[in-house]
Amino acid sequence: MAVVLPDNVLFEGSAGETIRKQLLRSTDLHTILRLPTGISYAQGVKANVLFFDNKPASRDPWTKAVWVYDYRTNVKHTLKTNPLRYDQLAAFIAAYNPDNRQQRQETDRFRRFSYEDIMARDKTSLDIFWLKDDSLSDLDNLPNPDELALSIVENLEAALSSFRTVAGQLQ
Repeated sequence: MAVVLPDNVLFEGSAGETIRKQLLRSTDLHTILRLPTGISYAQGVKANVLFFDNKPASRDPWTKAVWVYDYRTNVKHTLKTNPLRYDQLAAFIAAYNPDNRQQRQETDRFRRFSYEDIMARDKTSLDIFWLKDDSLSDLDNLPNPDELALSIVENLEAALSSFRTVAGQLQ
C-alpha cells in the first residue's frame, strides 16, 4: 500500500507520534518518497509517499528498516509550468527495486535507516533528510522579499488548513 501525506504528519508530536509508532510496529513501513512542494497538495505544501505492507498482529515490530528517497532537495516542480512526469521518477523506481527490495543499494538520494535509528529520533520523526539544499547556501541568490513573503503565507495557510482538518475530526 502507498499513501500520500503532508510533511507535518511525519514530525508532529502527540497523536502524530503515536500513529507513527503504531505504523512502525504493525506494518512493514519500508519506503518513504519525499516529494517536492506543490506536487500533491497546495503550493508550498510538501508531501511524502509512504509505502508499507500490512501485517498480522505481532509482539515484535514489523518494520526493520525504512528506506528514504529524497526527491525533494534541489528539485523544483510546479503543477502548471513544470509538472512531475513519470520518467523523472525512473531513478526512484530503479532504487526502489520492487522485484527484490532486499537487494537495494544506498545512493546519494536513497538511504536506509534502521528501526532503532528511527525510534531514537525526537518524537519518532520520519522527517528524515541529509542532502544540502543548494538554495539555502547561496545567499547572493535568495528570492525577492515578496516571493519569500508569499511562500511564508502559503506555508502558513497550508498549516492552518491541516490544523482545521484535525480540529474538525476531533469535534
